[in-house]
Order: sequence, then structure tokens, then C-alpha cells
Amino acid sequence: MSKPQPLQGIKVIELGTLIAGPFCARLLAEFGAEVIKIEAPDGGDPLRKWRKLYQGTSLWWYVQARNKKSVTLNLKAPQAQEIVRKLVQEVDIVVENFRPGAMENWGLGWEALSKINPGLIMVRLSGFGQTGPYRDRPGFGAIGESMGGMRYVTGYPDRPPVRVGVSIGDSIAALHGVIGALMALHHRNANGGRGQVIDVALYEAVFNMMESMLPEYDMCGLVRERSGASLPGIVPSNTYVTRDHKYVVIGANADSIFKRMMRAIGRADLADDPQLARNDGRVARTGEIERVISDWVGEHDLDHVLAVLEKAEVPSGKIYDITDIAGDAHYRARDMIREFRLKDGKRLKLPGIVPKLSETPGETKWLGPELGEHTAEILSALGYSTEEQRELKSCGVI
Repeated sequence: MSKPQPLQGIKVIELGTLIAGPFCARLLAEFGAEVIKIEAPDGGDPLRKWRKLYQGTSLWWYVQARNKKSVTLNLKAPQAQEIVRKLVQEVDIVVENFRPGAMENWGLGWEALSKINPGLIMVRLSGFGQTGPYRDRPGFGAIGESMGGMRYVTGYPDRPPVRVGVSIGDSIAALHGVIGALMALHHRNANGGRGQVIDVALYEAVFNMMESMLPEYDMCGLVRERSGASLPGIVPSNTYVTRDHKYVVIGANADSIFKRMMRAIGRADLADDPQLARNDGRVARTGEIERVISDWVGEHDLDHVLAVLEKAEVPSGKIYDITDIAGDAHYRARDMIREFRLKDGKRLKLPGIVPKLSETPGETKWLGPELGEHTAEILSALGYSTEEQRELKSCGVI
């Protein structure tokens, strides 16, 4: 018998596509919420066809939509809008990531839905938020990463800004959406509060990750620039190339760790140098310290470098590609590489669930569903007869 889950009994409607909204709802589903994903009848969520496909379905889909129920509804049709309103009577959370105004045009905005269910929590993810002069602009994760400041500081100073190789802006926004939903849920349930809107703008979620950039600019006029693989203003923290052409990340920026590392690589003189005892002193001599570490790493193979640094208790590690991840013993020991079977029996590895709760862990109950797999189940529960469902299908509503 599986353990109970922390969001058991919570009902969610997901109205959205691709990344930010669906990732937000996915996290809720992984921890026990019943998530009903509304998809357009003519193809569903475009993510179903993104990246690598297996027999016509995206491999990403199987993880992004796990534990969700797929219901097809053409939200432009009044009958479909009425079905959503019936569903809203009994749900706790609605997650949507359409451009601001779209839900209102369908009669499904906050004012309308909160009248039906005053305790409703509505997570609204968009590029620029529900208010402000940019609200009507189309905004994807790439735009949020750019406006939020992340892209400008990513890359090397002598080259144009680059992106992280995943849709990090959407994922950061999704996490803020989950946090907001859970805070609102607690307020409603523990404090007797009403439902409310969680307004997450992608650029603001990214901006929230930008550490001390704003106060540094405000107080010192500092514009943080691209710094390659190093962490600006924190020394040493960088990526280095070994003799066998592998990459190693070393974070020896804490005072005691810096001393241990310098002794481990035969530079006790630097370990005992009073000017280097604190980070501000090391920053002033960044070039010298980086040359010392780079030269030492370049003289040895990766295994030797890691062994020396591990013995000295210096945080360090190889930069993993997916081959390293899939074969890593620690990933497996932590249950982060899970294996499932598709309906045709094909084995498929998917990431484990994060975070790990000791008493109420998340779980994968089923993989991303087929388009409309749960439409009949959900409509029948709302009282729609088989004949009524047939009629809705013939009209293109479902």
C-alpha cells in the first residue's frame, strides 16, 4: 500500500500549454493532487510533438504530463466554457498560462470563476504579468530570461549573451507558481481566507534569481557583466580544463576551503598569505589565483584532480553530460533514475521526483496520457450522458 501524499484531495484544472503552466501543474500532480489537463481536441498540447518523438509522441510529454488526466475541450465553444465552469465548482486551483485577457474573452477570467467558487486559487503565468504596460505582449521563457537580467550575464565577456540549454525561465516561473499556490492554499485552509490570484510574470521570476545585482547597481553603479564560467566577485569558483581535456568545477571560495586547497596543490604560501585570507582580498588577486589553479589542473588528469580535492574536502566535480547522469551510482541510490514501461512494453527511464518528503513522498502513478484519455470519465462525473458526449464530439467541442 502506497503512502498518502501531501496534496491528496486537492483538485486542479490545468489550462495551458508547453512549459510554465504544465510544469507547475505537474509538480502538484506528483504530490497527489488530481490534475485535469484541458487540451484542444485538434492535437492537444503542442508539447506532445516537441523534441524527440517515440511513435509520434514526445518523450518529454511522458514526464511533463505524468499523473495528469487529459480532457479535450475547445475553449472557444460556449459548451466547453460551461464544462469548465462546472469543473471549477469543485476544484481548489486553476493553473493557466495564456496571454492576459484570453481567459476573460472566454468568460473564464478571475472575476467569473471566483463568483462560482470563492475559495478558488488561480495561478496565472504569463510573460509580463496581468497588469502593466507590457501585459499584452507575447512572452516566452527566452524573453523573460532576457528582460529579467539572466541572459545578459550568461556567457563570456567578448561574445554575445547566450542561453542555458534548457527552458530555465519557464521552469523558474513554474516553481514560483507552485510556491504561490501552496501559500494561498495554506492561507485559505488555515487562516479562513478566501481564494486569490497568483500573478507570476516570467521576467519577475527570473529577476528574483538575480542575487545582489540591483542593490549593487543602485549603490555602486555596478553593471554586472558576463564572466564566462567563473562566479563574479567570489574567488575561486570556476571551471578548469584537465590534462585529459575534461572539465572540472571547483568552488573553493570559502576562506577555510581556500586554505585547504592551496595546501593540497602545493601552494602553502598562498594558503598562509594574509591578503588572501578573505574573499575581498582574493578578488583583488583573481588573475593570479586563477592562473595557479588552472596550471595545476592542466598538469593532471581528471581522476587525479578529483581525488586530491576530495581528500582535501574541496567542493569539486566533473561536468556531467546525460551519459554520466544515467550511469551514476549516486543518482540511482537516490532514486533519481526511474524506469517505466510504455503501453507497448517499451522501457523508458524518467527523472525521479523532487523534493523528497520522508513521510509523504511524491510518486509517478502513470505517464503522460493519450489525448482525451479521461474526457469520458470527467464528463460522466459531471452528469453528461453518453449521448450528450457524442453530440459534443460531433460539434467539435470535445
